[in-house]
Amino acid sequence: MQAAIIIPARFDSARFPGKPLARIKGATGIERPLISRTVDAALTVGDGCGILVATDDQRIAEAARAAGALAAITSDICLNGTERCAAAVRDVALDAEIIINLQGDAPLTPPHAVAKLIAEMAADPAVMVATPMVRCSPKTIARLHADEAAGHVGGTTVVTDGAGDALYFSKRILPYGGGSAECPIFLHLGLYAYRRRALEHYAAVPPTALEQAEGLEQLRFLDERIPIRMVEIEEPAGGLWEVNNPWDVPFVEHALALRGIA
Repeated sequence: MQAAIIIPARFDSARFPGKPLARIKGATGIERPLISRTVDAALTVGDGCGILVATDDQRIAEAARAAGALAAITSDICLNGTERCAAAVRDVALDAEIIINLQGDAPLTPPHAVAKLIAEMAADPAVMVATPMVRCSPKTIARLHADEAAGHVGGTTVVTDGAGDALYFSKRILPYGGGSAECPIFLHLGLYAYRRRALEHYAAVPPTALEQAEGLEQLRFLDERIPIRMVEIEEPAGGLWEVNNPWDVPFVEHALALRGIA
């Protein structure tokens, strides 16, 4: 199936204004913009997919092009990354059956993640949306609890049904009392694969109350009764963490150093 990677990246962020241009150090100590490091991740995981950065800011577009991606300026009224992906597909007349949304704050996306999502959708034509999750290690669970205790909005957790589809996503740690081998906690990674018609449907309906309350765009799919297939992947060296807040930067830099990413 033909697939394309879109990296949505907006300049304004309530928790981290100007986040895509924040300087992130790699293993050699060299600082590069966050969007550049996410483009690097896309080039690694894409396996020949085209890569397009969809943004509302010319400075981000210039940094994306310098990193080796195409870039398109999309409307500044897009409410989230999924809407921005849909706008980019429409505005540039992108011809792909599968659209990969690799969020602009996720430079630690592991190389095999995109391939696993595409393989899941190829194996089951009924899957409209697929996204990865990682079984949390005790260290990751401790960090989630530390963020919660400090009043910080950190990672997103997900609970699934017996078929492997998402029941709910939350910025809270779910399930309550989870963390054992029998009842694990899964961290959701901000990476999505959409069939084109599912993405178009999403953009045609308004936001939902739960989506707005949680600040989690994927809940609109569940409200529209579009199942989200969860694909478990292994936690790579240094763990997985998105740059949601300025204090996430050292954790990401540590992981980049552990992986030897310059």
